[in-house]
Amino acid sequence: MGSVAAMLEGETRALKPGEVLARGVARHLGQLGFAPLLEFVPKRGLRVDVIALGPKGEIWIVECKSSREDFQSDHKWEGYLEFADRFFFAVPTDFPVEILPEEYGLIFADGYGAEIMRDAPEVVLNAARRKAVSLKIARNSMERLQRFVDPRV
Repeated sequence: MGSVAAMLEGETRALKPGEVLARGVARHLGQLGFAPLLEFVPKRGLRVDVIALGPKGEIWIVECKSSREDFQSDHKWEGYLEFADRFFFAVPTDFPVEILPEEYGLIFADGYGAEIMRDAPEVVLNAARRKAVSLKIARNSMERLQRFVDPRV
């Protein structure tokens, strides 16, 4: 996606389709009391579109897919499952949802908001994994904020 770095550097450009979905998802999750973070790297080689920390410490991951081709060409999302209590796909309303696995949550999104259409089953993370992911989310968020405040860092 690349939008976080661009935003931190003050770059203005048109958002890519997946970035538009991520923005709407982040807005919706914020309304639900979650703290969303875009483009999070849980481990080397993986980058989730949206990860969110809930009011009770729950961790949700949302994978944004803007088209059939986007979904069919990228299967890295399967590696994200071990880092979340719930996993969702976010897609535009005209997406062919029948191609998505039914065992995960479904969100319809656009650049302004989102709506959960199918809840994701809860798979509770073990305490050690939850702590590690939560700390990494916190550190990543703080580092981004510091770069925003002082771009020379």
